[in-house]
Amino acid sequence: MSVTLEVNGETHVLEVSPTRRLLTTLREDLALTGPKLGCGEGACGACAVLLDGTPVVSCLLPVAAAEGRAVTTIEGLARGDTALQDAFVAEDALQCGFCTPGQIVSATALLAHTPRPTREEIRAALAGNLCRCGAYPKIERAVLRASGQAVA
Repeated sequence: MSVTLEVNGETHVLEVSPTRRLLTTLREDLALTGPKLGCGEGACGACAVLLDGTPVVSCLLPVAAAEGRAVTTIEGLARGDTALQDAFVAEDALQCGFCTPGQIVSATALLAHTPRPTREEIRAALAGNLCRCGAYPKIERAVLRASGQAVA
């Protein structure tokens, strides 16, 4: 089947299987390797992308469900304001880096809707993003820093 995708502001027309997942299309067809295949079951958040500004797990989403909608990956976010990415670096919230793209995607959506989130709001917004390194306190501080709040 033919699908037209808007990914990171660019339009792509692709021939794909109806059962193909968005993550596979992003990584294999568009060479966007920021979203990662972690669990493949939608539980870890490593594959998170923004779909019309809302974080979704791309490992479960059929590519056809993204047709006509704006898909933004970590690569697309890196083209704009990088305050959040800079805050992750400043707070040493990267650790191994595997979960970082998904964490930043989810945090971007949070900050778009809640510019000065509380610690509880940050935890809730990032609950679907697992970090095997346990960098949660650093990730939380990075989001606070990016929002312009004091980091303690």
